[in-house]
Amino acid sequence: MTSVVIYGSQYGTARQYAEELARRTGIEARPYDAVGDINQYDTIAYVGALYAGGVLGMKKTFVRLSSCTGKAIVIATVGLADPTESENVESIEGNMRRQLSGEVFAAARIFHLRGGIDYSKLGFKHKTMMRLLCNKAKNLPEEKKNAEVRAMLETYGKQVSFVDFGTLEPLIAAL
Repeated sequence: MTSVVIYGSQYGTARQYAEELARRTGIEARPYDAVGDINQYDTIAYVGALYAGGVLGMKKTFVRLSSCTGKAIVIATVGLADPTESENVESIEGNMRRQLSGEVFAAARIFHLRGGIDYSKLGFKHKTMMRLLCNKAKNLPEEKKNAEVRAMLETYGKQVSFVDFGTLEPLIAAL
């Protein structure tokens, strides 16, 4: 049985989780753009950073999967939003449904991990995008600010990390 941990990471938090998952399971970790034929793997763990409502590299990875039959698929998202709040999970999974085929979404065991952000490391495009999003979010009425928006406003301009490798245990059990 062949296994792989694939990750999509822009600034490193998803990569940290993927590498720790690989270390704990003995499964090789590779960035999504370095994976050749995904169909060769029986077990696929995907760890992807949340960006602009999507999971980095996930669509590009799973669109190449010809069938889920006989495959174990585990997907973990990594973002700032607190995954213990159902509102955040519903939003993330709604966006995932738009990126994945119905077959892959139904076959996958899905987990959500908390990441981090360091505004000093953001590129110009992402800094600009975050500034615009935060300015828009500040002007929302309080009743329209969901947990994800509040988290973004609380962490704006800061360096924060919610990385907790202990949250990998359910993924390890699923693999």
